[in-house]
Amino acid sequence: MSERQQHGELARRRFADNPFYVLGLRPDSTRAEVEREGKKLLAMLEVKLSAGESHTSPLGTHTRSAEQIREAMAELRDPERRLVHELWARLAPPTEPSEPASDMSDTQPDGDSHPGFVLLGFRRKTAR
Repeated sequence: MSERQQHGELARRRFADNPFYVLGLRPDSTRAEVEREGKKLLAMLEVKLSAGESHTSPLGTHTRSAEQIREAMAELRDPERRLVHELWARLAPPTEPSEPASDMSDTQPDGDSHPGFVLLGFRRKTAR
C-alpha cells in the first residue's frame, strides 16, 4: 500500500470512528447526552444486544466495541478534542481521486475534496 493510500485509509478510518458516530449522536449533543448514551451503549454490549454492536457513519456500518465507546466518551469530555470531532462530524466523507497521480505535491482542493479536510491538514495530493 502506497503512502498516499495509507493516508487515505487513515482519514477514512478517523472519519468513520468519529466519537459522535460511535455514540450515535449529533455534534450539538450536550455533555449529559454523551454520558447517557455512552452508558446505555455499554449496557447494551454487556447484555449482548445486537443494536449496540455497530454504528453508522457516512462511510457505512462499522463494528463498535466497549473500548471504542469509552474512548469516544473520553474524547468528548475534553473541550479541545471535542471541537475537532465536531468539525469532522460536520464534514462530508473524503472521496477518492478519479485517477492516480505520478508526481505528487500539496495543492488546493478541487471538486473531489472538501475544503474542511484541507483545514484539518488532510490535503489531497494531485499531479503538477
